[in-house]
Amino acid sequence: MAISPERRNVTSAGRMTRAQAEAAQVDVGLRQYMLRVYNYMAGGVALTGVVAYLAFEYDLLLQLTQISPILGWVVVLAPLGFVLVLSFGVHRLSPAVAQILFWAFAAVMGLSLSTIFYQYTEGSIARVFFISAATFAAMSLYGYTTKRDLTAWGSFLFMGLIGIIIASIVNIFWASSALTFAISIIGVLVFTGLTAYDTQRIKHQYNALDDAAIATKKAVMGALSLYLDFINLFLMLLRLLGNRN
Repeated sequence: MAISPERRNVTSAGRMTRAQAEAAQVDVGLRQYMLRVYNYMAGGVALTGVVAYLAFEYDLLLQLTQISPILGWVVVLAPLGFVLVLSFGVHRLSPAVAQILFWAFAAVMGLSLSTIFYQYTEGSIARVFFISAATFAAMSLYGYTTKRDLTAWGSFLFMGLIGIIIASIVNIFWASSALTFAISIIGVLVFTGLTAYDTQRIKHQYNALDDAAIATKKAVMGALSLYLDFINLFLMLLRLLGNRN
């Protein structure tokens, strides 16, 4: 039986309406997911800042070091341990445990970063923080909105990151101010690029079919990536622009 043109048009319009509704649903879900990632990340940065300032005010890191030098090293290395546990064990963790580890990591990171208040003036720390926040926001917005595929950036930025780590280890023994300056410049470029790259990667990882547990763990891991990008960008800029005590 022949189908009239009018009926074909109605059927086509119905299909378009359903497709548009599904696309709108995914778009709303994506915005909610990304907002959740940013809320975790911002909460982690805020917790780190509060703990860092309180630890400085009460000399907590100094007191721990006086109790035992080993405790000082534990504080310095503990953030790396949290990152490794979350990165390699997140699939075996419950959403609640993943969140607890993220907040614990942010707090311990704050204790470790309390040393910057001894090295730099509080005014310059605040100024560099807002510069870092503005840079991070601009690059993250670019990564979220751009139609350009940033996947190719990944290997280049990863090589830059490895180079920064190796150079930083060498500079512990060499103590070269010129190398420190070079590391900071390259670090700003690398972590600025990683902010855009990670934002797009996190966006593409969103799946509307994920259950609540998987979505929560994805949001926590996404927040961890952006948190590390921001903190490292802040530290690199602080080396360049901070006023030392």
